[in-house]
Amino acid sequence: MVSQTTVSTIPKSGQTEDDVVVTPREVPRWVITTSSVTLVILLWEFFGRDVNPVMGSYPSAIAVAGWELLLSGQLTKALLDSLKAFIAGFGLSVIIGVPLGLVIGRSRFLEAALGIFVTGAYAMPLVALVPFLVMWMGLGFLVKASVVFLMSVFPIIINTWLGVRAVPKTLIEVGQSFVASDFTILRRIVLPATIPYIMAGIKLSVGRGVVAMIIAEFFTAISGLGGIIINSANNFDTARMFVPVFVLMILATALNSFVGWVERRVAPWQTEMAGREEG
Repeated sequence: MVSQTTVSTIPKSGQTEDDVVVTPREVPRWVITTSSVTLVILLWEFFGRDVNPVMGSYPSAIAVAGWELLLSGQLTKALLDSLKAFIAGFGLSVIIGVPLGLVIGRSRFLEAALGIFVTGAYAMPLVALVPFLVMWMGLGFLVKASVVFLMSVFPIIINTWLGVRAVPKTLIEVGQSFVASDFTILRRIVLPATIPYIMAGIKLSVGRGVVAMIIAEFFTAISGLGGIIINSANNFDTARMFVPVFVLMILATALNSFVGWVERRVAPWQTEMAGREEG
């Protein structure tokens, strides 16, 4: 998508104005994103007012309900309660998932021994395990963090594993020709080449982790943002129920943006290779 504004080049020696190439200026991504979000909110506000309040709500009513929750302190307390389990479970999934994916991808034996379990566990409906986790761990913080961990770790493992398998064999052979150890090859060659896959797996896990956080609060002690959703739904307060949903959307978007920022700092060459500009 390009704007109507164009950038003209000053004529060089021997050129006329007709020979000057006019280059269109691209619209910044933030402008497109802001315009898209604004349009959706305006349409929702316009049409949402005609919907039965029990069946739905609209942005201005949700904003008022959110402000009331914020002033009462309920929203802040619920968000902090939810974030504790999310940070613990998601952080552990990154700490365990990345190294495990690296070693599975590099070891033929471990790939044959563990790969089938990782793939099967990723495809399994992990929500079905929540009642068992509740029986084993109770209704507190531990079970919530465990649910987040189980739903977040497998995309990281699989993406890292596939990233290792995608490393060009020629790069590995270069390291071997210099008599580099397996650990050195893993740290200096495989890991840098796998960073885009790792970051993609973490981005996928962010969404699954946020969903897991709410599922855990639904099935265990009703607290946090999930508790607000359940209690508001039971009271048919749709506007209030949508507040945690928006908070979760903003949280997931912010975390994905942060992961993208980290990737650009850790592996800046990927942006250059892709030929894409941010902004």
